[in-house]
Amino acid sequence: MRVPVTRKQLHFLPDSSRVVARYFMNGDTATKDTLALVFAMSDYEVHTALNQTLREFAYRHRHITYLFKKHYNNVIGIIKEMQVNINEISEERKLLIGSYLTMEYSLESTAFFNPSIIPDVDQTYLEKGEMRVIISFRATGEGHISSIVFRRAILDRNNDLHLMSIGKSMDMAEVLQKTSYHKGRFVKKMQEMKIPDKYYIDIVENLPNHFDYATLKNSVDSTLKDASISTDRKIALEEIAWLLESYYDIEFQHDSDISERVIYPVSESESNGIEDARFVQFTDDDGSVKFYATYTAYNSHTILPKFLSTEDFCTFRIMPLRGKGAMGKNLAFFPKKIKGQYAMLSRIDGINNYIMFSDRNTLWDNPILLQKPKYAWEFSKIGNCGSPIWTEKGWLIITHGVGPMRRYCIGASLLDLDDPTKEIGRLEEPLLIPLANEREGYVPNVVYSCGSIIHNNHLILPYAVSDYSTTYAVVELAALFEGLKI
Repeated sequence: MRVPVTRKQLHFLPDSSRVVARYFMNGDTATKDTLALVFAMSDYEVHTALNQTLREFAYRHRHITYLFKKHYNNVIGIIKEMQVNINEISEERKLLIGSYLTMEYSLESTAFFNPSIIPDVDQTYLEKGEMRVIISFRATGEGHISSIVFRRAILDRNNDLHLMSIGKSMDMAEVLQKTSYHKGRFVKKMQEMKIPDKYYIDIVENLPNHFDYATLKNSVDSTLKDASISTDRKIALEEIAWLLESYYDIEFQHDSDISERVIYPVSESESNGIEDARFVQFTDDDGSVKFYATYTAYNSHTILPKFLSTEDFCTFRIMPLRGKGAMGKNLAFFPKKIKGQYAMLSRIDGINNYIMFSDRNTLWDNPILLQKPKYAWEFSKIGNCGSPIWTEKGWLIITHGVGPMRRYCIGASLLDLDDPTKEIGRLEEPLLIPLANEREGYVPNVVYSCGSIIHNNHLILPYAVSDYSTTYAVVELAALFEGLKI
């Protein structure tokens, strides 16, 4: 039985005008050459060049002179090597130097896809039947580097989305590096990453049970400077360095709109992108609410599953997930604990769906096989399309299945509320398949989602169209449950 689906005619398309001003460094030698030219300029020439730059770019970025000064500070060491007295450099010359160390990057120029949707923190001043929502997207730009961006909207009583105004300037967050680490947990994560202990035992054995960022970072950097170390040890130490930098907090200015905030790759583990954030509104046993997300960090050769949490979408805590079950992609939190434990979906073998339980939201072991491909449209693999949704009839799981010609379809399953290791319903036919006008894109023949919600007895399902753009569909719950045969 095919479940009726209403596809809405609202489309989120890539927008190349959405840019951030990011740090640009062209190597020490080239930077020294550029700095020498700037130092040779007269004060009048510096003043003129800076004003020309600000006239052209200041309206495109909030606090651009702050960014110029920040980027200038990154090369103070190089300036000192050039035997230049930094105390004699004028503010205008510092800002001009910073402008040469800054570039615009278009966040959405390639694709705007893989959405998830959650209720907004603020539900005040709404009409009956309305819900304010936050939608996250995977925005992909030059070099196929992905980041997380947001939109705010209101769902009305007819399940139509009304987008709120979109801010003009894009802001990257301030990075607040984690300062304290637990030695045992850090070593455990290195073991999970299969970093041979012979390469780090001499570094960590003298660390206290709780050590700070600088202590280990300085020790690793010092060892890396030794030209005699082997290639294998060098690679291992570089992996330790990027693991260390994978723990951090980020903070946005409160006067920025959520549509102006971008979670851009920060650590080495994310250098080639932040992929497929699955957001969920998590309610703890004491009634407190936080927003969690899992995402995949990618550095062109290794993926690292990561955990993100926030209460206000201004400050975010980010750290790696640990454990034998925290492998690969496709991790999704349940929105509340089950019998006192956190619960998570995963796909550790790349083919089947698994479920895990844990006393800690960052440690995941002992995955339990939950679902195998069952129908022809999902024979290649089955996975989740976001966090489970609580309903009176069971945990509703939106799934994706991969079939012939690597076509991605979206399906649905139902798990027992008290024991979600038990599947009690699954659609025989897909809920969504790529239509003729949805088959073309960056990756053809794909419909995909990272999270849905229920509103007015309907499933609100945002989905990506062939890894290029985003739209959404609405499904009546009664019809969906009938199709699930419960």
